[in-house]
Amino acid sequence: MTAAARPSKPAVVGEAAPPSPKAGAERAPPVLKFEQVGFSYDGRAIMRDVSFSVGPGEILALLGPSGCGKTTILNMVAGFLRPTEGVAVVDGREIVGPGPDRGVVFQAAALFDWMTVAENIAFSLRCAGAGKARRREVAEEMAALVGLSGFEDAFPYQLSGGMRQRVGLARVLAAGPKVMLMDEPFSALDVQTRETLQEEVLRIRDRTGCTILFVTHSIDEAAFLGDRIFLLNDLQSGAYDVYDVALPAPRPNPENRLHPSFLRLRETIYRRMRH
Repeated sequence: MTAAARPSKPAVVGEAAPPSPKAGAERAPPVLKFEQVGFSYDGRAIMRDVSFSVGPGEILALLGPSGCGKTTILNMVAGFLRPTEGVAVVDGREIVGPGPDRGVVFQAAALFDWMTVAENIAFSLRCAGAGKARRREVAEEMAALVGLSGFEDAFPYQLSGGMRQRVGLARVLAAGPKVMLMDEPFSALDVQTRETLQEEVLRIRDRTGCTILFVTHSIDEAAFLGDRIFLLNDLQSGAYDVYDVALPAPRPNPENRLHPSFLRLRETIYRRMRH
């Protein structure tokens, strides 16, 4: 592993895990790809020469301090921003704007307060013209997937912060995206709730096969969730590191937070970020 625009050999910290549902991700065509992407604002380079790819069902964690470019990358994948250099591609097509193949889970749940949980979850289906029965069916299915069965008729004000984030997650999943973009969705939650939801994300990935780009400030969160970690150092000069995560299967396993492989990876990244 080196601090370079396109590391030739990512660091592997840990031990090989048995095959998982994403095991063929590197061999299959990438779902998401950045090719020498740069972005400038008012003539100032924010990032340059960034290249990476994410395979089907893979979780790529974008890790780094505030202002390092994590959310800029996520916004380009979402189609909210356009690269000023290079090309960003999803499923073989250049990203030219937002689309139903990508869904964003924001830091705040951003729910409609006047809608029930089911109505919030099925909002994209309503916009697409789906009938009431179909919307309810999907809402109940997604509520069960994120652990909210029985709360379909509740309103956001009746839910805890963690439950509201589950609704936001279910709303994205209801649209059936190929890529889910998660912008520090658990940063405002208490540690116990955050760790529970991290485990839920891994279960959802395994059940749906969705590719996930996860933005975080937390080394622990990146190491627990990610199949790879993209450590952003200085994107203005095109410097970043890539780490492979090799934790024992099956995942999620709460005990992985205490596994020697996890602890070694956390220490390696911590020391890299401090220098």
